[in-house]
Amino acid sequence: MDRIGDYWREFLIKKGLPEDTLFLEAFHFDLTEKWANLLLDLVLAGKKRATASSMYFWEIEGKMPRPGDYSIVTDWKGTPRCVIKTTKITVLPFRDVDFDLCVKEGEDDCLESWQKGHRNFFTAEGRELNYAFSEDMTVVFEEFDVVYQ
Repeated sequence: MDRIGDYWREFLIKKGLPEDTLFLEAFHFDLTEKWANLLLDLVLAGKKRATASSMYFWEIEGKMPRPGDYSIVTDWKGTPRCVIKTTKITVLPFRDVDFDLCVKEGEDDCLESWQKGHRNFFTAEGRELNYAFSEDMTVVFEEFDVVYQ
């Protein structure tokens, strides 16, 4: 059974979209089960409307999100839970992310908390993808709307 493919076809039918409409990726947030599922819950509750990723990740993927792209968000186990549509991309150095931007992620009450959590995330991701976190590293900040769940 192709859970992702079945979910995508269901989305296309219910939204009346052409069957050849593509999605950018099917993914879960974060590097741990706990955080992947907690962040998904924030998305489903309408509190998380953005995500930040490293440019290194997208360079390895060989593609970048663009406004209008669809993606399927899964839980840690890979069960599709919603479809998001990218509305805006902002590319900037980590050090330039401000509170107005990071609050859209719905994870933190202050910039310092966001910075600490994302330093930890990018340091851990860097170990997996072979890069070193720095305040100057490029962050891809993706804003999105949930269009199906």
